[in-house]
Parts: sequence; structure tokens; C-alpha cells
Amino acid sequence: MTQLNTPYPSTAYLTGFLRSRGMQAVQEDLALALVLRLLSTTGLQQVVDLVEAQHAENPDRPFSPAVQSFMGQRDRYLATIARVITFLQGRDSTLSHRIVSRQYLPEGPRFDALEGYIDDGSGDPLGWAFGALGQHDRAKHLATLYLNDVADVLRDAADERFEFVRYAESLAGSQASFEPLAQALAAPMTLVDEALHQLTLEALERHQPDVVLLSVPFPGSVYAAFRIAQTIKAHAPGTKLVLGGGFVNTELRELTEPRVFDYFDFVTLDAGERPLLALLEHVQGQRGASRLVRTYVRDADGTVRYVNMMEADVAFAEVGTPTWDGLPLHDYLSLLDMLNPMHRMWSDGRWNKLTVAHGCYWKKCSFCDVSLDYIGRYEGASAAVLADRIEAIVAETGQTGFHFVDEAAPPKALKTLAQELLARGSDISWWGNIRFEKTFSPELCNLLADSGCIAVSGGLEVASDRLLSLMKKGVSVDQVARVTKAFSEAGILVHAYLMYGFPTQTVQDTVDALEYVRQLFEHGCIQSGFFHRFSCTVHSPVGLNPEEYGITLTPMPPVSFAKNDIGFHDPSGVDHDALGAVLKKAIYNYMHGIGVEEDVRSWFPFKVPKTTVPRNKIEKALKAKG
Repeated sequence: MTQLNTPYPSTAYLTGFLRSRGMQAVQEDLALALVLRLLSTTGLQQVVDLVEAQHAENPDRPFSPAVQSFMGQRDRYLATIARVITFLQGRDSTLSHRIVSRQYLPEGPRFDALEGYIDDGSGDPLGWAFGALGQHDRAKHLATLYLNDVADVLRDAADERFEFVRYAESLAGSQASFEPLAQALAAPMTLVDEALHQLTLEALERHQPDVVLLSVPFPGSVYAAFRIAQTIKAHAPGTKLVLGGGFVNTELRELTEPRVFDYFDFVTLDAGERPLLALLEHVQGQRGASRLVRTYVRDADGTVRYVNMMEADVAFAEVGTPTWDGLPLHDYLSLLDMLNPMHRMWSDGRWNKLTVAHGCYWKKCSFCDVSLDYIGRYEGASAAVLADRIEAIVAETGQTGFHFVDEAAPPKALKTLAQELLARGSDISWWGNIRFEKTFSPELCNLLADSGCIAVSGGLEVASDRLLSLMKKGVSVDQVARVTKAFSEAGILVHAYLMYGFPTQTVQDTVDALEYVRQLFEHGCIQSGFFHRFSCTVHSPVGLNPEEYGITLTPMPPVSFAKNDIGFHDPSGVDHDALGAVLKKAIYNYMHGIGVEEDVRSWFPFKVPKTTVPRNKIEKALKAKG
């Protein structure tokens, strides 16, 4: 499972690349197809039948509030699901009138969240967010709550692992042993598994492929990928199966588990272009197995072997233009989980995803997997090449929204690209991830806005100069304030990635960080943010050199499958879980304009020290020269 509003870019990149090399390649998004099959009249009727069968088998079985609510209103769900999906696909905008009436959709436990919104006195809890003119967005938010109710029912009644994005991720993420995944794959199929099985068979029949490449960007994609492979092996045993993607590149770098190869013939690491060229030559009998590139295979004796004949990677400028041909671009769902105008961009609207450069030009942050290829190998392309790709994608898709999915888009590359887009008269909208560095002057921010930039996201991490220095982030809080303000004043929305629980972070550090964040919201520097719990990974400087950060690592069990997150002991003894819950609540409210003027200690249900940050700290930083 990945996002439901837009295709994940890996298949588009590889399809475009393989076709540029004269190969027949087609792509499928079975994650979207699965969701659309489940969220249909037929799919929901199967859920109703399943719950009724469970009740008949065990009349005393307690059902969750979500399932009870669903069954009590099942006729309304069956009558509305098809129309709601059509509305969220942008095909039936007039349905918004009925949805906002609050009489059309059945409402389950997820709608309780509406009680937490501000009532502006009109008796309308959403009025403050959407006003009189925001009817379509209001309807989209209500329809999203409706789908989340259905997802809860699928999880509680049909498959306890089900989630729209993080599906069964605990079976794969940092899972040293393959055994939990093997047991899940050997178990009887759930309703969700059956739907995916059928979709896989239909795709096999349509394309009758010689080779199937499965991209798994996240742990929540792994279980389904193995289920797809299991179906293909059973029904088309001559088809070669290849596993790759972000999860593989990060977590399967020490793979020794032979059972993986009961499902896949090959597992490739890092950028896929060169390994696939070698692998396809091998499948065609033009290259021996000893000349594969960055590829795991299983030998006849059952041993897993890593083969890596050294060959230069395909240059980023020569990987070709991604293509979305074959993907049902008009079937994706625009959801509105959160009302914040910046935060919604991850789930609302269909964005053409494109990379400005391969890897990260900074590659120093101590919490990041800088030792891995997707970050450590930095390579760019000219503004002309990027603009050509953009024009080709707009011509193919008819859509002008772009999400630049770089680790951090380089300021120089963005400047030259903006100039090229303006020179060509390209009329696109774009957003992407950056570093908040001083190169982003007010002049550059205005140039980027003129070229179509509507939003940026970037890592502030822990808003503490001591910890930013320890992280080797290369920025200061004052600098971040000035850069984010420059973006905001250019009319560009700003999202800050934030972190808590970094080694040596104290309660005082955390309170001070929240005060910095409060002031950034107060002065309109950022419009959105999210606090992530720090996770120590084996490929990061913290994981590789823990003594430099005052921590000791927890011994790991023998690893034959996935390896990424690693436990550690921080002698500070701070309860970061308790602090994290407060940070997330505070920033959620800040994003909705609530409590920005309050003392940050008011968010904590337990005693914390007073902040040491002056209340005019960010104000002074904005007045100072950079």
C-alpha cells in the first residue's frame, strides 16, 4: 500500500527507462486496484456477509464499535459507497451538496473527531476551516472520515493487519527473521488477500509477462508483494520475479534467508536501471549469473549469494522520462484527512512525481542513512533536461501539478530550473523537499514562486542549536526562521519535519524546541509540521558511531532478513513517549490556529521546566541580518 491519491513513482521511472531501451514494459498499481475493489458495493457486501457469518458461528463474539456502527447502517453504506468513490475521484462534484448536509453519509466513530473542532458560534464545527465557499473541501473531508470508518471495519472484521498505508508493516520492518512473514503467507487467505489474489490473476491474464518486477517502497508494501508473488508462482511458474524498491535497498542489505527465493528469483539493490539491464540480459541468455549487478540469487544448494559485477550506474540525466502510461490516472482518490492547507497536499490531488537530482547534495545529517546509495550518490541533470521531462509528462498526463520527491532539492538546481521554466512559459505548480539553508534568499524564493512553487517541506528536526550541531544539520534555528519567513512571504506554504527523542535530548531541550516551533507558527514562518520519534538506523552515523552521541546500542539477534532500526540506551532516561504525545497534540492545534499564544507548558499534563527561550527570540532573528 502507498498513497491513494497518486501513483508511487518507481514504476513510472522504470517503465519509462525500459521503454527507452527498446523493451516492452507495462505497469500496474495493484494497491489502488485492491482499495477500489474493497471499497465497492460488492466489496462491502462481502464484508457484511463475513460479519454475519462470524456472528452466526459465535453469537457471543463482541464486535468493535466500528463494526457495530457499520452493520447498523449497512444498507446506507451499500447504497453510498460507489457514489462516494466517484466523488473522491473528481468525477461527480455535485454530490458535495448532499454530503455536506450530514444526512447522506452514514457516520461512524471517525466522525467523533468533528466534536474536537472549534464551533464559531454558528453551530457548524467545520465553518471555521472551510467557510461558506469551501463546500467541496468540506464534503471531501467528510467523505474521507467515511472511508476511514470503512477501513476500520476491514481491519476489525476482515484482516487485522489492514490499513490504507501501513498494511501489515510489522511483518517486515526491521524484522530480523523471515518467520513471521512466512507464517502469515502460509495462513489461509483473508478477504483482503482473496481480492489481491484475484487482481493478480487478472493482471497476469492481461499481460502474460515473462518477467515481473515488484517495487516495495515501504514495510507496509512487503506482505502484499509476497502474496502477489505467491499467486504468480502458483499460476505462472515460468515467470521470473524480481523484488526491489526502497524497503529492499534499506533493509535487505544482509539478506541470507533462502525462503525469500521461494517467491522471488532475484532481489536487486539500489537504483534499478543498471541491475535490471544486466538481469534482463541474463534472463535472455546473453549474460551469465556471475555477471549480474547488485543482485541476490539462491544457488542450487540453497545458499543465498550476492552478485555484483562492477558496472557504472546509468547517469541520472540518461534514465529517460517517467511515463504513467497504463496507470488509471483518473481513478486515484483525493482525500482530505487534515484541514491544514499544507498538510493536505500529501493526500489530496494527483501529483506527477519527479526527481530533480539523485541522492542528497548535503549527505551529512547524523540521523540519516547517508551511507546508502539513494542518499550518498549525488547526481544531477541540466535544467533543460528536467524541463523537457516536465513538458513530456504534462503532454502525457494532461496534469500540471508536480511533486519533486528529492531527498533535498539543491538550491542551485531549483534556481536554474525555475529560470528555464519561466523562459519556456511553462505553467506548472510544484512543491518539494529542501534544506532550510541561507541560499534561499527572499529573491530566490520569489523566483521559485514565479516559476510555480506553491509549497516546500524541510527538516528543522529538533529546534535546538546544540542538537542541530550534533546532528550536523548545517543550519541554525535563527537561519531556519529567516528562510521559512522568506518562503512564506513569497506565498509559498512551509512544512517543517520535526524530531524528538534524539540522543542526549533533555526535557528542557524538548520544552525549548516546542517554544521555538510555537514562535515559528506565531510569526507565520511555517504553516504545518509533524513530530517524528527519532529512530536509530544501522546505516546512519548515529548507528555506525553511537559513542559519539553518548548512547550504547542494543545487541541485535542474528539477521537473515530485514535490518534497519536498532534499539539504543540513552543514559538521560527521559520518557520521550510521554513528551511525544504532547508535542503531537500541540502542533496539531498550532496547525489549526489554536493555542499559539499560550505558554507551552499548558500542553503538558505533568510538570515541566519553564522554557529558556525568550518569547521574542524568533522576532529578533527575523529582524537580524542572515
